[in-house]
Amino acid sequence: MQPAASTIYLAPEGFLPELLVELGDASVIADRLVEARGPARPVAWAQNVWLEPQRIPIASITDAAHKLKALQRNWALWSTTLHRRAALIAAALPKVSSRPLAFPAAPPTSPLGSWTLGDERTLIAAPRSTSPFVHGEPRFIEDKVAPPNRAYLKLWEALTSLGVHPRPGERCVDLGASPGGWTWVVATLGAEVLAVDRAPLAPNVSAMPGVTFEQRDAFALTPESVGQVDWLFCDVIAFPEKSYELVSAWLASGRARRIVCSVKFKGETDMRVVERFKALPGGSLRHLFHNKHELTFMATRS
Repeated sequence: MQPAASTIYLAPEGFLPELLVELGDASVIADRLVEARGPARPVAWAQNVWLEPQRIPIASITDAAHKLKALQRNWALWSTTLHRRAALIAAALPKVSSRPLAFPAAPPTSPLGSWTLGDERTLIAAPRSTSPFVHGEPRFIEDKVAPPNRAYLKLWEALTSLGVHPRPGERCVDLGASPGGWTWVVATLGAEVLAVDRAPLAPNVSAMPGVTFEQRDAFALTPESVGQVDWLFCDVIAFPEKSYELVSAWLASGRARRIVCSVKFKGETDMRVVERFKALPGGSLRHLFHNKHELTFMATRS
């Protein structure tokens, strides 16, 4: 059984057309699973990527479970057809824990494979996938009291993906901060944060230690006026081109060690802007599980 010369991509719910445009030469296997020739590509509109998938003939449910376990231990089923047969195979495999993560705990480190049934006699299985979470869906133990909105989950996911987060003594800027979901995250981690927005922060966030608020246009704040920062965060509601200009300016200035910026779309997705963000040096662009019609750009400077 040789690895197929292809890669399988799981599109985020509602964004299969964007993934197909981004890949250009892919075909839908089933549901949100898309296959494209060659090794994995740096795509933005993928929730998870199955690496070196194999098509494996199977004689029975027991045979299927045996062949999967021979490849590795941990498997996540993406069921698109023959659901009962797939469920019986999954039941014969070791159980994979899907307990919510207590941020800022590290994500799982064990390799996680993904599989589905191509037909009654064929497994489609990839022993490795890019996300350590089942189907690229990180779940967290949520705080339903303190954060002023659910935007904090996007930042938790982004920081978990980066494998690093703000620490006490670090200087951070949060553009488009109101009502304060991202500022709340940074402040709970003990870092200093300058929050900027035309609208005010939620009172409980504004009162947190380490939080300084400026009520002004976030785009009027230049890297030169702020100086060196450890983190630049931006969840501002703006046209994607405007966010691109902001990120480009900060990257060119060299004044931010790390950048996390939302790229929000309204109406039709502008794929040209997506490609421009993907071309920025030292960064990555991806659709987070907690994103809506938006992507998240992340960059780290040595």
